[in-house]
Amino acid sequence: MRKLILVAAVGLLSVACGAGIGNGSNPTPSPSSPGQRFDFTATDTDHAITMRSGQTLEVVLHAPTGVNSWTHPVSSDPSKLAPIVDPAASAARGVTLSAFQARKAGEVDLTATASPMCSPGMACPMHIALYSLKVTITP
Repeated sequence: MRKLILVAAVGLLSVACGAGIGNGSNPTPSPSSPGQRFDFTATDTDHAITMRSGQTLEVVLHAPTGVNSWTHPVSSDPSKLAPIVDPAASAARGVTLSAFQARKAGEVDLTATASPMCSPGMACPMHIALYSLKVTITP
């Protein structure tokens, strides 16, 4: 019963926090510009992408005002969508960069979190922002 309540609370929290971040649209992640090292680039306003095995994905997350930087996005199944090193990555403060390569067909969730900025000694809101990107990989 405790697990069910915890799962429900996390689900409600992710929906509530995600609704307050970004403009609420669900744009399609764009193919990267010619000459770029990645096949696709997803940002904090993207929530789903479809790509083929072997393609690469760059994730660029901008921290909203009053929130710490996003944690590094994590793949729910690294055997399908594996993190890769981007040797040219150099992010500005408040920007989180990560890169992934699709290894085999399936569905994977990429997730990252961000917590509120709180001054020392001050009351801090007890919420967390959740970014989630559903990645569908085709053969």
